[in-house]
Order: sequence, then C-alpha cells, then structure tokens
Amino acid sequence: MSLHIENITKKFGDFVAVDHLSLAIPDKQMFGLLGANGAGKTTTFRMILGLLDPTEGKITWNGKKINYDVSGEIGYLPEERGLYPKLKVRDQLVYLGRLRNMRKPEILNEMTYWLERFKVPEYANKKIEELSKGNQQKIQFIAAVIHKPKLLILDEPFSGLDPVNVELLKDAVIDLKEQGTSIVFSSHRMEHVEELCEHLCILHSGSPVVHGELRNVKRSFGKKNVVVHADFDLSFIENIRGVTKFRKTTEGVQVQVKDEVISQEIFQALTKKGFVRKFHLEEPSLHDIFIEKVGASYE
Repeated sequence: MSLHIENITKKFGDFVAVDHLSLAIPDKQMFGLLGANGAGKTTTFRMILGLLDPTEGKITWNGKKINYDVSGEIGYLPEERGLYPKLKVRDQLVYLGRLRNMRKPEILNEMTYWLERFKVPEYANKKIEELSKGNQQKIQFIAAVIHKPKLLILDEPFSGLDPVNVELLKDAVIDLKEQGTSIVFSSHRMEHVEELCEHLCILHSGSPVVHGELRNVKRSFGKKNVVVHADFDLSFIENIRGVTKFRKTTEGVQVQVKDEVISQEIFQALTKKGFVRKFHLEEPSLHDIFIEKVGASYE
C-alpha cells in the first residue's frame, strides 16, 4: 500500500496554500514533512484525510480515492488537539474506537496496552481536563492508533512534550513502522526527522524545495561540516577559500565547506600549525539544508 499525491493545489480565494505538490510516500516507511509555519503541511494533511478537497490534482491510497470506505485504515494526530475535556479517558477512547467499528472489548484491550506502555495506567478513569498537556497528547496519540491504522498521519507529534515523553512517543512510532504502518509526520524539529525518516520533503510557501531520500538529499547538497579542536588560534580557517560558514565554539571551531577537497586543505594547513586534538568531517545536518533552502523566511 502506498500514498500518492499527484500535482495537488489548494487555494483559499487568491491565497495558494499548496502549489502543485507531488509526493509518493513509500510503503511501510516514515516520511517527514518539514516547513515553517504556513508552509502548507497541515493543509496537505487535511487533503490527504479528505477533510479538504484539492483545488486541483488527486490523492490516492493504495490506488483508491480516500473516502469513508478507506478512512478506517488511516489514523490522524492533529496539531490542534481535539479531545472532549469532560469525558473520562476510557469513555473517550471507547467512543472513538466505536466510530472505527471496533468492538468494546477490543478497544479496552488496546487502551490497557497503550496506557501501560506510556506508564499512565491509572489515567483510564480520569477526565481529560485533569491531565497535563503532555499526558493529554499521549491520549490523543492512543486515539489515533487504537484501531491499528495502516497509514498514520502525525501533525507535530512531539511539540510540547518533555524529553522523556518524546522518547516514549518516538519508540512507539518506530515500533508501529516496524509492524508495517506507513507514517507521515510533520515537525519543526529537524533532529527528529533526521533520526526517524528515510524520506522527506521540505515545503516552502506550499511548494517542495527539497524532496527525496534523506541520504541522497544530504549527498546532493555537496557541502560538508568540519569540526576542529586545537590549542592554537583557528581564526585563519575563516579566510580559506571554500569555507562558507565559520563559528567558534568553546573547544575550537565548526565550519561549513564547499566540498571535501576544502576539508583536506584545512587539514594540511592545521598540521603545519601545531597539535590538533580533533578533526572531524561530517555530513551536513538537515538544519543546514533547511536554512539554506528556506533561508531568511524561516522564523
């Protein structure tokens, strides 16, 4: 099964929220959708879910248009959380599970599994409004996966979570992927996409500016990062031709270079100056690529 987005455009009056976007989301993989606020991520998700109709183009899941017949195969964690505050967690999950044609015993089994996994089994009989925002988010996640969807869409799933809960949620997402779920998630946090996704797309003003397999995206970017730690003054590196960024750190410097050849020139220059404690050549980070492609418009 796979998700195909073919040349979709979404206009609200004269405003173009998504502009001729085409993506093929690989089956049983994690796909990252990156972009600043207003880039078109949530609008794209709402079109995938059939909550918004595209102005142009088409979206198919496993070769079929997404409608009520296939919506039971899809799970969605919206960025704007939407639980009923006065309902108890148990009642909320039973209600949402029943909407997905699940039987009550099956829902309660799944609920027990997930509450224990998230280390909050005692929350079953608490009202949603009695929980912290982070714990409400756990319940919202359970609601999105309780029916074992084949396609899971997560809109900013880690926002507002402390580091411990981020790890809990990440582990859960990785396990679902390994069990065969296709997962698409959006995030502002480059490191999460870098850690979890094999494929990604960076959206800017509704259009893809980077799209492909993560390692190919990094390779085609060309530029590399070099970390140098030494006991002598390293400012001379800034003036070497081919150094595109230069930043001092507490132990030395971090620089971006045009290509690997420049890194070797830096290394040769360093060996003539004294003892080098660390010289490390790294692939560019997703953050580097994002800033370069989206630039000053990213806030």
